[in-house]
Amino acid sequence: MKIAFLGTPEFALPSLEMLIADGHEIAVFTQPDRPKDRGHGLAMPPVKLIAIANGLPVYQFERIRNEEGVEALRSFAPDLMVTAAFGQILSADNLSIPKYGCINVHGSLLPKYRGAAPIQWAVVNGEKLTGVTTMMTDIGLDTGDILMQRETEIGENETAGELYMRLSVMGAGLLRETIAALQEGTLTRTPQHVEEATKCGTIKKYMAEIDFTKTCAEVHDLVRGMNPAPVAFTYLDGMPIKVLETRRIADCELIAPEAVPGECVIADSKRGLYVKCADGVIEIKELQFAGSRRMEARAALNSRNMLGKVLGK
Repeated sequence: MKIAFLGTPEFALPSLEMLIADGHEIAVFTQPDRPKDRGHGLAMPPVKLIAIANGLPVYQFERIRNEEGVEALRSFAPDLMVTAAFGQILSADNLSIPKYGCINVHGSLLPKYRGAAPIQWAVVNGEKLTGVTTMMTDIGLDTGDILMQRETEIGENETAGELYMRLSVMGAGLLRETIAALQEGTLTRTPQHVEEATKCGTIKKYMAEIDFTKTCAEVHDLVRGMNPAPVAFTYLDGMPIKVLETRRIADCELIAPEAVPGECVIADSKRGLYVKCADGVIEIKELQFAGSRRMEARAALNSRNMLGKVLGK
């Protein structure tokens, strides 16, 4: 099948690699190269790197809705478009080009978590179950008919980054099944229940600040959901600290009930670092001080006295 593949980050890679392995004729459409961290030149989107390595044609547009984007798609004349974390909204003109329409691979169980960061928000919100969906793309934001879905449990300590990679692989497998059903003429479409829809926006850095007046579960889920980026953070004596890993502990409400939220109630290199939350105490396992490398909290406590300190502004 002749497929126009629209994708940008790592999430899209397993789907693209699957289409290549299955022998489809592919052209890749992706975002422009972006400045690297600290301004050291430009970085290619991950999808572009895979496309070049496999000799695929690559087209990059700031807005594929514009005339040149529409014309590039029309010139390729795909039977099908596939999108996976492309990062742009398609126009009616874009969607009118492929014979079989456009299939999107989305990292949630639609209609829950429509939008830009469904995987992170599912973790931050403490969801126990998530999955991937293939859907027919329309001009709305993740509003098209559902084609297939696959569920998976979210681990208690699983980070957004870990879940992201798992769902990207699951999505590729589900996409293969979806295309096979399309080719066999057995693919069914199920309209989304609008009343069940939830939306999620882009994650902003300020959202990653830890509020220790919240419950241990909420703090733990925030830390997991902000890992690997933008990374949860707090402050010690006015200086920022990144918190990369936490653990909920049994009987946490029995430890230091008189402490204030954010107080380091246990802080030594043998036992570790435990911080008071609204309903008990949570352990900080890994952190990073400003200007330093990330490290286990126990190692950090070899040279820092945090006992009785209160984290936060």
